Amino acid sequence: QVQLVESGGGLVQAGGSLRLSCAASGRTVRRYTMGWFRQAPGKEREFVSTINWSAGRTYYGDSVKGRFTISRDNAKNTVFLQMNSLKPEDTAVYYCAASDTITIPTTDSAYHYWGQGTQVTVSS
Repeated sequence: QVQLVESGGGLVQAGGSLRLSCAASGRTVRRYTMGWFRQAPGKEREFVSTINWSAGRTYYGDSVKGRFTISRDNAKNTVFLQMNSLKPEDTAVYYCAASDTITIPTTDSAYHYWGQGTQVTVSS
């Protein structure tokens, strides 16, 4: 089993930055693909970004491309999401997820483990 705990969310003004962290425990996720998703009130969960186990491959949703950067530290079993130039429409609960696939899936059904989420609120 893998437990994921997100942190780093909060309230920020538009144009600001936040860095989310996702700490894994219970089993090393060194070989897992890790992803970030988000869900705004009344909306479906949306793919944000994903990174493969070696950090050699990343992928981003169109709405965050060029503003967000995903990275990972396998020695610390942690994944990060650096979010810059934040917009009010980025407001959502952000979830970290892990998948044992070797690909970099963008659909939530491909991920087997999920964190509880961290709230990000961007004010205008």
